[in-house]
Amino acid sequence: MLSHSMPVLGRARGALLRLVRRRSLSILLGLGLAVPAAWIELASIDVPWWVEGLSLVAGATGLALFWSGLKGPSPDWIEH
Repeated sequence: MLSHSMPVLGRARGALLRLVRRRSLSILLGLGLAVPAAWIELASIDVPWWVEGLSLVAGATGLALFWSGLKGPSPDWIEH
């Protein structure tokens, strides 16, 4: 069963890497994930525990995409 999930994970990783290369889309998607997650976490609304957990994951993913879009891809090596 695990061997069937590996191609799916590889495709998902490839899609994520292609997304990070498109900096403006990465910034927009990052903000689209982080802003609602911050609203759920910071507003005094009563939500189930699993929604708070999901918003933390979405917020962290959104901030990572936003930061990757701002900074761009890092080089594989640094020449001195």
